[in-house]
Amino acid sequence: MASASKYQTIAEDVLRGVGGKENVASVVHCATRLRFKLRDRDKANKETVEATPGVITVMESGGQFQVVIGNTVGRVHEALGELGVNIGDGGGGDDGDAASSGNFMARAIDLITSIFTPFLWVLAGTGLLKALLSLAAKISPEFATSGTYNIWYAAADACFQFLPIFIAITTARKFKGNIYTAVAIAGALVYTATIGLGDLGGLTLQAYDAAEGLDFFGIPVVMVSYLSAVIPTILAVYAQCKLERLLGRIIPDSLKNFLMPMIVLAVIVPVTFLAIGPVSDLVSTAIADGIGWLWDTVPWLGGALLGAFWQVFVIFGVHWGFVPIMTQELVDPGYSYLTAALFPAVLAQVGAVVAVMIRTRNKALRQVAGPAAISGFLAGITEPAIYGVTLRLKKPFIYACIGGAVGGAIAAGGKAATDVFAMPGAITITATLNHGFLSAVIGTLVAIGIAFVLTLVLGFKDIPETAETTPAAPAAKSPYTPATGGGTATLTETQVVEVTAPVNGTVVPLAEVSDQVFASGALGKGVGIVPAGGTVVSPVSGTVVSVLPHAYGLLSDDGVEVLVHIGINTVGLEGKGFTPAVQQGSQVLPGTLLATVDLDTVRAAGLDTTTIVLVTNADAYADVVPAPAGATTSGAPLLTVVG
Repeated sequence: MASASKYQTIAEDVLRGVGGKENVASVVHCATRLRFKLRDRDKANKETVEATPGVITVMESGGQFQVVIGNTVGRVHEALGELGVNIGDGGGGDDGDAASSGNFMARAIDLITSIFTPFLWVLAGTGLLKALLSLAAKISPEFATSGTYNIWYAAADACFQFLPIFIAITTARKFKGNIYTAVAIAGALVYTATIGLGDLGGLTLQAYDAAEGLDFFGIPVVMVSYLSAVIPTILAVYAQCKLERLLGRIIPDSLKNFLMPMIVLAVIVPVTFLAIGPVSDLVSTAIADGIGWLWDTVPWLGGALLGAFWQVFVIFGVHWGFVPIMTQELVDPGYSYLTAALFPAVLAQVGAVVAVMIRTRNKALRQVAGPAAISGFLAGITEPAIYGVTLRLKKPFIYACIGGAVGGAIAAGGKAATDVFAMPGAITITATLNHGFLSAVIGTLVAIGIAFVLTLVLGFKDIPETAETTPAAPAAKSPYTPATGGGTATLTETQVVEVTAPVNGTVVPLAEVSDQVFASGALGKGVGIVPAGGTVVSPVSGTVVSVLPHAYGLLSDDGVEVLVHIGINTVGLEGKGFTPAVQQGSQVLPGTLLATVDLDTVRAAGLDTTTIVLVTNADAYADVVPAPAGATTSGAPLLTVVG
């Protein structure tokens, strides 16, 4: 492994080659390249930079001076930052004004995922802790009065109670506003939400006399609770970001640091209390009333529809649109009907996967199904089950949706609801203890049973053993010469690893892709795939080592380093149209969802959608044999890596 000083040396040499720090307006990075915006191109010496040890090549495109580094580009980028260069995050934060790109649904989903994804697992983790505390309190009422319980409850409840703080951070990041000003706005909302609560933990809040009400310059303020508020916070921070851009063009630079936050807070906080908050509260109440009406009138219908189509929503990435609604339910009426209906939908996939394990004769498929069933059952993470097993076989996915519909109807018919935010799984079903727990359990068991029986009895078209485990014919003829390059290879000379297709589409030879760096093989051996859909899944079992919205670096359990790069020059979209589903350090299986992409957004920007799949440490192996050009499907063999 290269030392930190090596990256520092590369950064210093590259910086000298591009004309020094003063000549760099900014530099960001994608999966493999440093992308410089230079003040004066003539001061940069392309030949000098290309000759730098650690640099693969240099390109100039789209007004950028692009230095191709490879997998260690992030470390060199950090080193440039330490040298005082203006660096970006590499992932390309989104511009809040990106309304012109993509259709409305794609923009809405992108907005929701950008705001909620960064802290979703914290919210889910605290929800699980709260559910377990609720179970413990049921078993031992005395425990519920103990100091231990109260300390743990504070840890479990704080994230949700002060949700506006979390939302403010991610919303400001999304719309490129000042994060600390956003937190100050959210803090004001949460602070004022305590008005009228009286004694809070022994501390009487006396900032205002709640009995007399509030006004702002004589205008009465409609007081609503902003604890856990979602919509008001998003709108308030969005308004903040817009105002900051306006003020940025007016206020002199010498006064911006202190004058801009002062003006923004003085304007946005009152506007939120006077208009944004009350209007948002009306919208939130209408949503809650609508769900309540459906569950009061025909609850089984709502549960059946959600149970049947939830995993379909997951496939297309539109399930994120339900997250704010579920969160709002926990505020009003205080529990979520929608979340409870998801337990049958999610765990039905597990029932189908277990049946596949029993029925299939394909060892490789069975090895994928086992871990997928465990992660789905315990944690409600069904992407490995869906993309690795049920959707791949088609019929089991349909059987699971049928089971989810029946189970969802049962759970909803019994008014099952969660009183915390929960990722549906066997453990978190305790979140329904106070609202229809029995119907949630029965509905879930019925869903699992239906999916299991239908899959086992009606069956599916099994994948032949050879399609998964036998190397492609060309690989058998390869000269198994010893590897000479560096890398992390752990294969022996006779071992083979299959890298599967991450997308549906058409395979094209790497030499034919439109990017000369990829086409040259300088970054590794592989292929391009012209995608037929926007779902991108893991091609190997292993660990995610790098995440950008448009590119994912993976290290397989066998030591194979794989790069999945979605589109050509898509770093310029700055994340627009891309929805990551994993983070650095995530463990993945073949078929685990990596990301969804709105291909229309990519095409509308005039960019090539070809997805590149590379083995970046190919020099460490005897051969990397690509699948022949032509149609392929997600999960089909794509690259055969020979040790």
